[in-house]
Amino acid sequence: MNYKKRFYAALLTVVLAAGVFAVGKSGIQMKAEQEQAQQESFLNRRKDTLRLWYTDESLTDYLNAAAVAYGERSDVRVEAVLISDSEYVEEINEASLGRSEKEKPDLYLITNDCLEKAHLAGLAKEIADQDMFRVIDFENGGAEAAVTYDGKVVAYPFYYEACALLYNKTYLKDYARLQLEAEADLAAGEAAQAEADAGNVEEEAAGEESGHEFSEEEIARKAQECLPDTIAELEDFADNYNAPEQVEAVFKWDVSDILYNYSFAGDHLIVGGENGDDPERIDIYNLETLQCLTTFQNLNQFFSIETRGVSYESVMQDFLDGKIVFTVAGTEAVNRMAQAQADGSFAYEYGYYNMPDLTEELKSRSLSITTCIAINGYTEFEEEANDFARFMMQDWTSGLNLQESTGKMPVYGYPLYDELYTFAGAYNESMPIPKMMTTGNFWVQMEIAFTNIWEGGDVNALLKSLSEQVMSQVTGEEYTEEYIELPVEEVPEEEYIEEPQG
Repeated sequence: MNYKKRFYAALLTVVLAAGVFAVGKSGIQMKAEQEQAQQESFLNRRKDTLRLWYTDESLTDYLNAAAVAYGERSDVRVEAVLISDSEYVEEINEASLGRSEKEKPDLYLITNDCLEKAHLAGLAKEIADQDMFRVIDFENGGAEAAVTYDGKVVAYPFYYEACALLYNKTYLKDYARLQLEAEADLAAGEAAQAEADAGNVEEEAAGEESGHEFSEEEIARKAQECLPDTIAELEDFADNYNAPEQVEAVFKWDVSDILYNYSFAGDHLIVGGENGDDPERIDIYNLETLQCLTTFQNLNQFFSIETRGVSYESVMQDFLDGKIVFTVAGTEAVNRMAQAQADGSFAYEYGYYNMPDLTEELKSRSLSITTCIAINGYTEFEEEANDFARFMMQDWTSGLNLQESTGKMPVYGYPLYDELYTFAGAYNESMPIPKMMTTGNFWVQMEIAFTNIWEGGDVNALLKSLSEQVMSQVTGEEYTEEYIELPVEEVPEEEYIEEPQG
């Protein structure tokens, strides 16, 4: 009996031990499964990380904030990576092919002039929504032209640079008031003469002064009328303007930078067609462009600006100091001017206006540069990259504001100030900087030509040479333009009337 008890006791011990082992083993297995699940979850989170490359350090805070905002509404994590802009496209290519220590970007910021190079290398894939510019909220001619290559939309337009006429509104109002007074005096004189001719003459009281008062609305309306729509009107303003002592120049701008000069080449200089991607559509040396650049050269005789003694920064500082009435400003001036007025460093009113045309027939047209969001053709997360790019374009819906935080002018969204629709209009009608690799150095050549023209060089010879250089690069063989003779303006002879004898 004792033996059986010992046997059953031993058997029970074995069974209990087996049970404990089984439970323990099950627990270990459950723990291992949990750890594996956690590891897979971590790997999945890493797998859904989008890498965004960019080169402008001033965007860092904004892009990080955008990444956080996007992460709150999506399972995708975005990592913004600042890259040196030296050989930027080459770095993207090397990383995409696995030949770099850097992890490849899924999407990246790039200016529109590099899109042909990026697209042909497989680094700028056609975007998901090819009909985005057919939606009413996204209609923008400048943006569509900037990101279209070979008939396909290959990037999302993000922000842009363009030009407008910046003017001192205080000075213009003072001028408008004087114009109104002169008009009122003239009208009063004509009325008095009419009364005198009718015999209704009343003697004015001794010492009586004839003065006129005008409302702010009348002055503002007259000031708007005084804004120049053509170069001739700008020159007339300079002729008639009685400048205050502190004003050193009526019109001054950075004549050494093609971005601020290009509008003076007019709407007739074509490089790559409307989208800047067609080598069959190049027309640099033509009669209209010759006439535009001749007008541009004549401006130096009128306003006398030295190319070597001027820069964009120096001109903007002169404007802030009240030394200039009109200047050509880029989009970066928007936040600068608002801040200067807010902190009192600019003690005047100011405004923006369209760039004046060369003449009534020869229209001006600004150059624009668009920074785009390109989707890397080597990404495994094309859908996610497209979704984040669309989110970036509509930053105002997420509480972010690109213009307010960085000073960059967003392609889509609403300007902080109503007057800034001037820039939006200029961008919409602008000439995008071309994408063609064969004309990659055109803007350097153009800038040199503009400088030589401004300093008195032969307009015809310089423009002809520029066109021949570009066409030789595009065609791959020596190219010669047929000389264009500028028409000579005939000055009407004064009629001679012989005086009678005696």
